[in-house]
Amino acid sequence: MTSPAIIKDPDPRARPSWGFDWRENIVYIGFVFVLVVFGFTLFDQGFLNPNNLLNILRQTSIIAVMAVGMTFVISAAEIDLSVGAVAGLASVTTAYTVAQWGLFPGILVGLLTGLVVGALNATFVTVLGIPSFLATLGMLGVATGAAQWFSANQPLPIRDDVYLAMFGSGNLGFLPVLAIWMIVFGLIGHVVLRKTPFGRYVLATGGNSVAARFSGLNPRRIKASVLILCSVVAAFAGMLYAGRLESGRYQWGTGDELSVIAAVVLGGTSLFGGKGSVVGAVFGALLIGVVNNGIVLMGLDFSQQTIVRGAIIILAVALARRTPVK
Repeated sequence: MTSPAIIKDPDPRARPSWGFDWRENIVYIGFVFVLVVFGFTLFDQGFLNPNNLLNILRQTSIIAVMAVGMTFVISAAEIDLSVGAVAGLASVTTAYTVAQWGLFPGILVGLLTGLVVGALNATFVTVLGIPSFLATLGMLGVATGAAQWFSANQPLPIRDDVYLAMFGSGNLGFLPVLAIWMIVFGLIGHVVLRKTPFGRYVLATGGNSVAARFSGLNPRRIKASVLILCSVVAAFAGMLYAGRLESGRYQWGTGDELSVIAAVVLGGTSLFGGKGSVVGAVFGALLIGVVNNGIVLMGLDFSQQTIVRGAIIILAVALARRTPVK
């Protein structure tokens, strides 16, 4: 078998040659705009207070980590609706294992939780041919139910100070450790997607799986890889939830799939595949975090925050472009 051909940018027409394209940079424009507006309107409520800004980072970092994994899945023209449930399940398995056997076994079991769920998702999608939307929607229920059953609907506390410092409450200088993890995952994800053959293969598969197959690639294997990657990253996010909230609980991550998908699409990743931006996804998560924080300071309740998240997803889809095939 011949080696896969070198895959170039599958969608070069998405980048205009005549200059600045606001749609390509909508997430950065929106982030600055919202930050400035809330900075002025909520100045008296302490929006620009350093403690509040650091709190936004803490609240947003876990969503941003999951958005990195989701970027690869959507870039490959698939979707994973189980990320929030996987995070909750991993928080439970990690908390239980840390309490019973210590730090390193707990970390290993948490990551293995994501690996197992990702392998199941990949099998359903690439072997059985179930659409990823339906397969991962079903897995959302399975993972949530497994977390409830395993924990007997009770929080599992974590009292390991090293774990809590590494995955939740610690700081490196003035930066929360959660923000450090967000930066690390963002940088690694950006390099892998933009600078490695695997990243080019993912974009090529999402852009045109038939053309990718004729180029010597294996689209099924690539899609299986990104589904497994996404679940492992979601499990790590669940470990961060466990560290930040000092316990494992099946509720951690509930509904996060909405925020994660919104962040990824706002960041410039096409829902149709073939185009992705990890950095954009991270800023998309930050934008959603700023909006959530701002509306809380404005006195709006959780139901209204949910409405705003839904509106952001609709806006993201409306602004997403698909380059027509010529």
